[in-house]
Amino acid sequence: MQVSANQSAPDDLVIVGYVSGAFGLQGWVKIRPYSSTADALLDAPLFWLESAAQAGVAPTLRQVKRLSSKIHGEDVVARLDEVPDRTAAEALKGTVVKVSRQAFPALEQDEFYWVDLIGLTVQNLQGEDLGVVRAMMDNGAQSILRVAASDVPEAELMKHERLIPFVDHFVKEVDREAKKIVVDWGSDY
Repeated sequence: MQVSANQSAPDDLVIVGYVSGAFGLQGWVKIRPYSSTADALLDAPLFWLESAAQAGVAPTLRQVKRLSSKIHGEDVVARLDEVPDRTAAEALKGTVVKVSRQAFPALEQDEFYWVDLIGLTVQNLQGEDLGVVRAMMDNGAQSILRVAASDVPEAELMKHERLIPFVDHFVKEVDREAKKIVVDWGSDY
């Protein structure tokens, strides 16, 4: 991946959404967030925009200053530096939006960002390994851990995963330092 001249990307960039189109005539962009809460898109002073790879051209990553942003339906609309008009905003359609993890708002005790849970080992109360958190999803009522062995290919994930509701009744401990989640969940569920 090519990073724009005179910029170095932080190591802690997290994908938070993508540009779904232009908004208005003055260069605002619509960003579809990958989370039901878009706090990082509303608070981060800088966005990193990653263009898609094209035939023979590596994807590029560039930093832009967020001038303003607000919720608009399911999207966030944002005014970005160096995006002066609708034409420039339309040219960004499909661009991935990343934010430094350090720009995420602080959480309360026992709250977690999904990105912090992905990759943690999941073990039940009997000490049996159930796999790792491969992804998260939201069913409207709660977040759900998508747990599978680390060697299951992404295309096969739905066939081999366990779906464990991320609620106190089932999730007994999250130890980010030990990279482990303990759940009250049988290996045969």
